[in-house]
Order: sequence, then structure tokens, then C-alpha cells
Amino acid sequence: MPNVQDQAAGIRKMSQTKPVRVIAVTSGKGGVGKTNLAVNLGVTLARMRRQVALLDADMGLANVDILLGLSPEYNLSHVLRGEKTLSEIMLTGPAGLKIIPASSGIQHMSELSTVEQAGVIRAFSEIDKDLDVLIVDTAAGISASVVNFARACQEIIVVVCDEPTSLTDAYAYIKLLNRDYALSKFHIVTNMVQSAQQGRNLFAKLCKVTDRYLDVNLQFAGSIPMDESLRKAVQKQTPVVELFPQSQVTMAFKQLAKTINNWPIKSRAGGYLEFFVERMIQYSSEEDVA
Repeated sequence: MPNVQDQAAGIRKMSQTKPVRVIAVTSGKGGVGKTNLAVNLGVTLARMRRQVALLDADMGLANVDILLGLSPEYNLSHVLRGEKTLSEIMLTGPAGLKIIPASSGIQHMSELSTVEQAGVIRAFSEIDKDLDVLIVDTAAGISASVVNFARACQEIIVVVCDEPTSLTDAYAYIKLLNRDYALSKFHIVTNMVQSAQQGRNLFAKLCKVTDRYLDVNLQFAGSIPMDESLRKAVQKQTPVVELFPQSQVTMAFKQLAKTINNWPIKSRAGGYLEFFVERMIQYSSEEDVA
């Protein structure tokens, strides 16, 4: 039986797909507003006429659908079992944002058979033509599944807020990815700050530690302010950029989306979605062997 790499190579030869920007939105700890940021960023990019999908990669505590008031009938587990295609499980959110619902308990892609692995790779490669950006909302923390998702993405956004535990956990997360997996480039978004200056000061604090102890390149992507409208939007299960389009926080999301939209798109092989899933399978398999 051909291995998954051989089948994936065949898929790539058959399809002329375009590069897709694959971004992990992650954090060292919970409670920093990571998922809310991922949702509002996705909607904002979609408003900029980007074709955007948001993958809820928190396999234990999936909540993207809750924030959007959606009730998915099917999720990623149905794709993994070959019961549904990726297009069939995707939900449509505000501004046409596509949502790929997570499934509790799907922790290791390496548990799939070779045929199933190739099927998942094909499922993602088939939606390449319809996407410009894939945002991967990971779980918080430094579990193996979180690390694998981050390693598989092209870009990593680490969300921090002005709490000592947020900074220390973000540092531990970056240190792990740098020391054990040689990742060196990270984008930092400071969330729930009182002012733009506070956001930059927070970024400077993190840089002061990483510059001293790690060989990494931290890039400041922007700040999202603390805003009462955000709390109201969460209660109404509606993105704040939709409910309060003139709010300060919406303006911040627009600026963040513009910054990300200007990042260079990687046109090399790693820019295609089947490579994202192929890497996920590879990393999960390495973890099991270890």
C-alpha cells in the first residue's frame, strides 16, 4: 500500500492550487481572549474580500461555534471517518467566514490509517481554490496537539495580555517551540490593553526576556484595546466587528487585518493546505514514536 507521502505527492501533481496563508492563533494560557480575537480577525479579513476559513483546533473545548451562535450538525470527526467532506461540514458565519467545527476527543491524527490520512489531506487540498486564508484557533497551553498545530502553520500569532502569568506562559511557549523545534519567528498581539502605548510596553517586556535568553524574532502585530462593546458582543454571540462597526476595538481589528494582509504569502510548497495537514500527521506520528 502506498504511503501517505506518496499519495499526497500525487494529489499535488493533479491539482494546480494557489498558496493559502495559514495562521495559528495561539497563547501560552487561557483567558487572554484568543478565540475572540481569531473570530473577529477572520470576519474582518472576510470583509476585506478575502476568502477565509477558521479551523477550531481546540479539540477538547471547542467554542468558536458558541461565540458565533452556531449549532454544527457535523464536525471534523466526520471528515476523519470519511463520512463527510470538508465542504459539507463547513458552516458559514458573518461576512461569509467559513467555520470548520472541531470535535472533542480527536487528539492524534496519527491514529488514522494511511488511506484515511490521504483522505484528510485530499479534503483540505480540495478547498485550496476557494481560500486565501486559513486561521487555526488552537487550544491554550503547550500540549502536544497545540504544539503540532503551531508547527504546521506558516505564521504563528501569540496572544498576550497584561497579566504576569500571560507573559510568563507566552515566554515558556515560545521557548519550547524555539528550543525543541527550531521555530524562531513569532508575531505578538497584545490584547485587552488600556492604550496602544500599554500594548507596545507589554510587547517590550516580552522582548526584553526573549532577547536575553532565546534566539527568536518577535514581531509586533498590533494591540486590541479593552472595550465594553466586546463584552456586549460576546453576550449576543455576535462578532464585535459586526455588532459595533464604529467601535475602537473594531478599528483595531481592521488595522490588525491590514497588517496581516500585507505579510508576504509563501508561494513555496509549504503554502498549500495539503502540506499543512501532511505536517500535522507527520508531527503527531513523531510524537507517538517518541
